[in-house]
Amino acid sequence: MSDSVRGSLSAALANLLKLLTADPVLAETQAREILHVVPDQPDTLLLFAAALAAQGKLEEALTPLQRLVVLDPQHKAAWRDLGDLYTALGDSKAADDAYMRHVGASVSDRALIEAGGALYENRLSEAETILRAVLKAHPTDIGAIRMLAEIAARLERYEQAETLLRRALDLAPSFDAARSNLATVLHRQNRSVEARSEIETLLARDPNHPGYRNQHAAVLARLGETDKAIEVYRDVVKDVPDQPKLWMSYGHTLKTAGKRADAEAAYRESLKLQPSLGETWWSLANLKTFRFSDDDIAVMQRELAREDLSGEDRLHLDFALGKAFEDRRDYAASFAHYEAANARRRTMLDYDADKNHAHIALLKTVLTAEFFAARQGQGCQAPDPIFIVGLPRSGSTLVEQILASHSQVEGTMELPDIGAMVGRLRDERGKAFYPDGIAGLNTDELKALGEEYLERTRVHRKLGRPLFIDKMPNNFLHIGFIALILPNAKIIDVRRHPMACGYSCFKQHFARGQGFTYDLTEIGRYYADYVDLMGHYDAVLPGRVVRVQYEELVADLQTNVEKLLQACGLPYEDECLRFYQNDRIVRTASSEQVRMPIFSDAVEHWRHYEKWLEPLRTALSPIL
Repeated sequence: MSDSVRGSLSAALANLLKLLTADPVLAETQAREILHVVPDQPDTLLLFAAALAAQGKLEEALTPLQRLVVLDPQHKAAWRDLGDLYTALGDSKAADDAYMRHVGASVSDRALIEAGGALYENRLSEAETILRAVLKAHPTDIGAIRMLAEIAARLERYEQAETLLRRALDLAPSFDAARSNLATVLHRQNRSVEARSEIETLLARDPNHPGYRNQHAAVLARLGETDKAIEVYRDVVKDVPDQPKLWMSYGHTLKTAGKRADAEAAYRESLKLQPSLGETWWSLANLKTFRFSDDDIAVMQRELAREDLSGEDRLHLDFALGKAFEDRRDYAASFAHYEAANARRRTMLDYDADKNHAHIALLKTVLTAEFFAARQGQGCQAPDPIFIVGLPRSGSTLVEQILASHSQVEGTMELPDIGAMVGRLRDERGKAFYPDGIAGLNTDELKALGEEYLERTRVHRKLGRPLFIDKMPNNFLHIGFIALILPNAKIIDVRRHPMACGYSCFKQHFARGQGFTYDLTEIGRYYADYVDLMGHYDAVLPGRVVRVQYEELVADLQTNVEKLLQACGLPYEDECLRFYQNDRIVRTASSEQVRMPIFSDAVEHWRHYEKWLEPLRTALSPIL
């Protein structure tokens, strides 16, 4: 094509693009004229189809696009537009195929490549800007929709992620990558029954896919079907033995089931395959009673010195080395590693201590004694739940294990349902409905919310016992909500010395949901806010919250267990003193410790680090 013809074509296409929105009929005529001169010109075929579609000639619009994908099977825009047309025509199967061909052709899309690079490097804001620009121009780009959902999931905006993924699956039901992401998002919201349904759809299409089988095992474990989960993992690692993260996940499930030696062996297999996998080293450290050898420490230090190590691996290795040197009583080296790990993790989070403080103040302003008195007797009257709240690493798992050893009480896990229900409530303006708008809920709505909670958590109740435990520590923020929707539920606040609790949080890496624990000052501020809020509830709901002091429980187990059972309206049972013989599933960081008789070593352990904890002490000064 000569330069003059090329120039004329460019001018004609520019004019055609203008006509497309102003006069689709004239645009169609112009497109036909261009194609008469330059047959099969790709941009013209694309615009010709758009002109026909703008006039409602959907069947005719298919022809130029079908011609275009014959000429260029990797033309992503043509496949996307075909998907849009088939959707409009009601041909969902053809639309699904076209959208999936679009995804396949998008591997060379410059904008998506840039967004993918930003995602890989955790530059989420930059990736989001790129993807929103793509979707503004092309709202049905399902690849961009899925990537935007991944950003939302990383930021724990699970409702937004779910909406995006369901949109992608509405357009392309066979978009298995999006369905797998949806299963993960549902699983993280503790909607594991729904997650299992999505995974079963994936497995029906590809029963040997190791990723889907891994997800299936994780969901089974969350649903309490631990033996089945272990069986699935055992089969997967047999079929795909060279995947270090699969071995790690297998180890997590074995640990949960109390199979300590098997868990350690699985973690070792993971590290044989990838010695730099920091999360597996931390998983070994998180066995609590595990002790690293000299060789282990040497390998971790060698891997930590690598310049190509990812940030995630680096912070996990630092946490693990912190535990290794702590066990060797080299507290200076231990704290240096804990400090490095926390500093790196903190950069990855958007936790705001000021916002948390303001939220506590709002709760106290709205949820007054008069507020609760006006709603006396409302809500669901079932007494089934026992909520154990407080800060993480406060001794709540020990209290849970004691109560779960009673014949009338079933232990479950840290259930996120209360937080999810609070987060879901919105007013007519789309703003958060809790706590300032909750006054608008009537008697029937409060009762329905209580019943909803019982229904949501029913899947975790396997033993048929009348009472069950929800050990989500963060529920202390939602005691007002719990008191309104479940007025007969028991609420237990487990409290530990603030310096001991704060240090224990600082040395623990949490998978998600505890953003305040990676800075000593923020830990202190959070603890002070927590004590302030609990004092408020003691005043406005007198006697409603039962307080257990960890140090007192450790010092005199029998007396305090008797008091605890009495406060819960339960008869005394000796089994509660033999809690360590209970072989129930335990999913928290203390899973090993609660399988041993009570010990008091941890009560004053924080003092070994006292000289480095001044920022924590200063932040705690109002309550110390």
